[in-house]
Amino acid sequence: MDPGGAKISAMHSQTISPLLELHPDAEAFIEPSRIIEPRDVPTACVLTWFGDAALRWIGRVGGSVVVENPWEDGQHPLYEVTHRGQRLAVMPMAVGAPMAAALLEEVIAFGCRSFVACGGAGALRRELTLGHLMLVTSAVRDEGTSHHYLTPARTLDADAAALRAWRTVLEASGAPFVEGRTWTTDAPYRETASRIAARTDEGCLMVEMEAAAIAAVAQFRGRSLAQVLYAGDDLSGEIWDRRGWNDRHEVRDRLLQLAADAALALDAEAGYTSAE
Repeated sequence: MDPGGAKISAMHSQTISPLLELHPDAEAFIEPSRIIEPRDVPTACVLTWFGDAALRWIGRVGGSVVVENPWEDGQHPLYEVTHRGQRLAVMPMAVGAPMAAALLEEVIAFGCRSFVACGGAGALRRELTLGHLMLVTSAVRDEGTSHHYLTPARTLDADAAALRAWRTVLEASGAPFVEGRTWTTDAPYRETASRIAARTDEGCLMVEMEAAAIAAVAQFRGRSLAQVLYAGDDLSGEIWDRRGWNDRHEVRDRLLQLAADAALALDAEAGYTSAE
């Protein structure tokens, strides 16, 4: 054993970010599958950051809560609806990578298997007008959560099967969409001009806070997941343009229905059954 080498290694470990350390332990000290009891839930699940649209839909079709799921900050329930004669889970998600990842962990432990996600994002290209859709093919991992699930790397590709399901539904709907990379960041108030320029130069079309993290969780747990974002506020100019994106209820409602179709298609391809 080389004591000098050990000393250098110890010194090095104090100078790099813990996010760049690889800890290969497969099981966590608090492992979801060991503390959460599986429930009778649909295998297909829509994750959405459109809480308002989700509640409108659930109320309209008579959906129900299948898991209460209490947290310290309140309830984060998992809902069930019937869509095209099939059982479908709907999970309104929390904003931010850590909470979104933890909620996905719990939903997987409850028993959901096939995932599609939909949410809004900031547009980094002017041509992405308000409401324009983007199928996320990869994400820049400028957040912390994904590095706790996968080997540190700059980007993460989306699941191929889930991308196919989303792409088929989008093409059939006739809705205009693009495919591309998103920038996932933990710090919306540190989206500086230089950072925006750098991310745009490496191909990012939009910016949000969760895509890389939930993709990493799904990959780690062996589940299929892909996400569609709609262009909300505009960060491509010299000043921020909010564009009233939170009020585009028709875009959110429509995207949620497309997500439901994609989730059922992905579930069927995987050979699961969600019949009522």
